[in-house]
Amino acid sequence: MRFLRMGPAGSERPAVLDTDGVAYDLTPLTTDIDGAFLAGGGVERARAALAAGALPQTDPAGQRTGAPLARPGKVVCVGLNYADHAEETATPAPTEPVIFMKAANTVVGPDDTVLIPRTSTKTDYEIELAVVIGGTARYLDSPDAAAAVIAGYTVSDDVSERSFQHERGGQWDKGKSCETFNPLGPWLVTPDEAGDPQDLALRLRVNGEPRQEGHTKNMIFGVRHIVWYLSQFMVLEPGDVINTGTPAGVAFGANDFPYLRAGDVVEAEIDRLGRQRHVLGQA
Repeated sequence: MRFLRMGPAGSERPAVLDTDGVAYDLTPLTTDIDGAFLAGGGVERARAALAAGALPQTDPAGQRTGAPLARPGKVVCVGLNYADHAEETATPAPTEPVIFMKAANTVVGPDDTVLIPRTSTKTDYEIELAVVIGGTARYLDSPDAAAAVIAGYTVSDDVSERSFQHERGGQWDKGKSCETFNPLGPWLVTPDEAGDPQDLALRLRVNGEPRQEGHTKNMIFGVRHIVWYLSQFMVLEPGDVINTGTPAGVAFGANDFPYLRAGDVVEAEIDRLGRQRHVLGQA
């Protein structure tokens, strides 16, 4: 199934798409798609209600699409998780996942305006496969155990300000946590519909020009390994989001791509998970 949230920011209504792409209102079951919905068996309840014809149709036309998950508890990110990206940044491939955090309030809708921070000179893009956690993960026994706590997958743009990240001292977080720096969506796609998370192509364009062409089979650490690994260091809870890394082609890499400027248009898509289109503005 594909879950989405539609409507003005802060007043989104939850919905679900059937296999034909018809949208159905989820408000008879829940007020939102969030950690409580996922922890309370919401996915299976929605599946049963959809099969029983118990949900009214709704029309997404003309409505804003919000992030498919409300109020993530935390956004955990994996850096340098594609060998080609590590190479383009002249960084040795890691022997363990490189982990950093991103402020949860960076999450916005897939087509919302992304704001270039004041004093920014190096705002960058990063298409990523995002994992949404649906159950508590604490000291998982193995990567195979991770499957039981994954609610689904979505598209993320891990927007980054490279001068803040690398030239201002301290941790990476200050270059990752500016407002609007995590467009998410359009959909939360359940694992049965998303298929193998290591068999997804990723693409990103800026102003129509291809910048990133990658594939999740080239991750250094796969999705289940990442979830298992993180559970050894922190408790993952329903509604948490994990950005799993980006392939080569960022402006920070060894290429001539310019950094983002106000007015630029970023389009990011992942097979079976949908497409984002956001315009850059100025904070």
